[in-house]
Amino acid sequence: MAMHNERMPKIPNAPKTPDTPNIQDSALPHAWAYLQNEAPTSDWLLPEAHRLAFADPEFLLRRETRGIRFQLEMLKPDLAQAEAGIEHTIVVFGSARFVDRSTAQARLQTALQEGQAQAIAQAQAWVRNAEYYENARVFAQMVSRSCDCLPSHQKLFICTGGGPGIMEAANRGASEVGALSVALNIALPHEQHPNPYVTPNLSFKFHYFALRKMHFMMRAKALVAFPGGFGTLDELFEVMTLVQTRKSKQVPILLFGSDYWQRLLNLDLLVDEGMISAADLNLIRYVDTPEAAWQAICEFYQLKVS
Repeated sequence: MAMHNERMPKIPNAPKTPDTPNIQDSALPHAWAYLQNEAPTSDWLLPEAHRLAFADPEFLLRRETRGIRFQLEMLKPDLAQAEAGIEHTIVVFGSARFVDRSTAQARLQTALQEGQAQAIAQAQAWVRNAEYYENARVFAQMVSRSCDCLPSHQKLFICTGGGPGIMEAANRGASEVGALSVALNIALPHEQHPNPYVTPNLSFKFHYFALRKMHFMMRAKALVAFPGGFGTLDELFEVMTLVQTRKSKQVPILLFGSDYWQRLLNLDLLVDEGMISAADLNLIRYVDTPEAAWQAICEFYQLKVS
């Protein structure tokens, strides 16, 4: 599938004036067409004081215009998802380092042939954790296939961070059953490209983590957190805090892989030390199969799916 194109879009030609005016036509000219009329060549990118403000990259990237950039990162994904009919999502988080089962097995075979103990141990971890990749893939297939029977106002779509690993697996599962899926990627010093399974016109890139997190929550009806590192923990605790403080409505927060999460997080300690209430533990639920995860979401919303 085509990757998200980060180049400047081609400026369309100015629309021709029809012989008979259309009452639905806007009285204001299209900004791209107006820009082309003003500067029909690429000269409009050259630094000039009289350049149109909305066509001035240097101006838009100033510190003082940061608020405008916030608004743009807020509007662009919101409008595109609304136009695609995506109102409800299931957000899938997890490690970007996991690979599918066949790739993991191939890496293990290579490591065994080379005979290096450290490489073998790493490859064995890849094989072990490949099960999470495959489970995320099956879960996304299950959600996407089941939601075909739901009315449009109830349909749920897979949404991920758009990168590799668990994110790729979930987008891949949705793609394999012909469903749309969303990616909310982030520009990082080490460039992270969107995985090839995201619906191309729903693959968004953010500069600001804060706006990206807001978009995750704007449409999220459930969060499924697979094993992961700092990024996964950051996103998980962000959602837990929003729900605990009632800044966000309660949604199912599912920790996939009870052994991993219970070894990593000793949440009972927080209760014992009075840091949270015992009721706060009810914000999360451990699941170990795609079926259990999807069933938990269906039960929470009383969804009738086949």
